[in-house]
Amino acid sequence: MERAVRELWAESRDLLGLHSPEAAAVSRAETPPTPLAFLRDHVSPGRPLLVSSAATRHWPAASLWPTDSYLTDALRSTAVSLHLTPDGRADALAPHTRLPGVKCFASAHVHQVDFPTAVRLIRGSDPGSGLVAYAQQQDDCLRGGYAAVAGDVDPHVPWASKALGCLPEAVNLWIGSACSQTSFHKDHYDNIYVVVSGEKHFLLLPPTEHHRLYVRDYPAANYVAEQEREGELRLKLEVEDPERIVPWSSVDPYPPSPEETAAQVSSFPLYFEGPRPIHCTVRAGEMLYLPSMWFHHVSQSPGPNGLTIAVNYWYDMQFDIKYAYFNFLRSLAIDDNSSKKTDALEGDLEETNN
Repeated sequence: MERAVRELWAESRDLLGLHSPEAAAVSRAETPPTPLAFLRDHVSPGRPLLVSSAATRHWPAASLWPTDSYLTDALRSTAVSLHLTPDGRADALAPHTRLPGVKCFASAHVHQVDFPTAVRLIRGSDPGSGLVAYAQQQDDCLRGGYAAVAGDVDPHVPWASKALGCLPEAVNLWIGSACSQTSFHKDHYDNIYVVVSGEKHFLLLPPTEHHRLYVRDYPAANYVAEQEREGELRLKLEVEDPERIVPWSSVDPYPPSPEETAAQVSSFPLYFEGPRPIHCTVRAGEMLYLPSMWFHHVSQSPGPNGLTIAVNYWYDMQFDIKYAYFNFLRSLAIDDNSSKKTDALEGDLEETNN
């Protein structure tokens, strides 16, 4: 079975034009594609696309948002749902609080603050102090809580909307620092991801390489805040009771120590010994089309204002025959002494984060 799946990886990369290390890069367009070209060359085959800053040069946000004060002034009275973790890893695996050697799926503590306070906490994020802040609410927040600045960007991406046959289901605003990263996951949306300030660094794997991420069941946990003196917060991880299970990728592509690197390489050989993940850096003004069901890990670098700011447009995916093929593929077990068969459907819609 493992040999057959490895052949599938090679064949799918060949069809996507990613068959060699030299070719394993996201194709780039200097100008926005026509709807027909986008549908034919990227949506239908499920191939990512990076579009240059020509696509967003007309946005007021391109010049206004990277400044030090524009967003703070425009959103001064806006309440923000700020996501807090001790290490910048929200919706990621963390050591279980009661069971040594076991991991759990840890979600951030959501803290309501005004926008200027949110920016101050994001800029001051430091894993060494045990507090990293990230504005990452995924509830159509740009058209909701941040509506005062929504007019600074296009309400949708015209060539993508025409090709996909719909308007975006959600438009979200993301504001973070270099301390925040997002673990490997996939989304049930076609995603147009636009960086306005700073850079986003993506590691990508096509859906056919599902087994490389060792998706397993983990007990859910949440960071909760304990008030410290002088108004400071201390975060504590609590495992949910009754137990709730979340299927999630076991792989950390950037282990924090040589010991953890050795453990990851030994435990997850299909990832570390398989084809190289596709690296893609999205710079300020550029937009990335990420097809639905592609696995992605995201880290970031701040712009001159000390922030990484991005907008993404989520378009509903088509639940067609490709989705059925993917569910069949993920139901297959590969015996490499590490992976195990996972449920093909349970919890699937919970796997969402940028």
